[in-house]
Amino acid sequence: MQQHEQYSDPRERDDAPVTAAKDIHPDGALLAESVTINRPAEELYEFWRNPANLVDIMENVVRIEPIGPDRSLWTVAAPGGNEVSWESVITKEVPGREIYWQSAEGADIRNSGRIQFEEAGQRGTIVRAVIAYDPPGGKIGQFLAKLFQREPRIQTRRDLHRFKQLMEAGEIATGARTRRQREERNEDQTAEQQA
Repeated sequence: MQQHEQYSDPRERDDAPVTAAKDIHPDGALLAESVTINRPAEELYEFWRNPANLVDIMENVVRIEPIGPDRSLWTVAAPGGNEVSWESVITKEVPGREIYWQSAEGADIRNSGRIQFEEAGQRGTIVRAVIAYDPPGGKIGQFLAKLFQREPRIQTRRDLHRFKQLMEAGEIATGARTRRQREERNEDQTAEQQA
């Protein structure tokens, strides 16, 4: 997957907001989730801007490999014990406020979106994620992903709540461990789900 040089630059593609982009496939899915975190927007933005931090809060992320200042290779767990990968490119950012990204050409799962950090006074910051993606296998694949708890809407909600826990309490509740944390502890997921 180190062939990122051959991909066209996603910045040359449609630059409309993710909710109105012309190049979103008609079978694609769009989701939006938000959470209020009692921390300043700038602090949350700085944490999120470092891809290495995201592996700790995103349950299905297997690894994120930086390949440049605005590019990284994402590998995530998929239903049936599979993994999917794509190169993610930051297409726009407003420091301390928002980050826009889009997958590069040839991605296993085409996706784009933005994460926003909006000051909410004494309550902290509203963190809002908007993601558009083409589910692998179309509507059937989306149904299977929901069945296996790997559907992006479910994961985004959980990931934002883990982010909130980490930023407010300094740790993630043990019931919300990431895949990597479970592997480090040699815990079997199926035993946990049956309990």
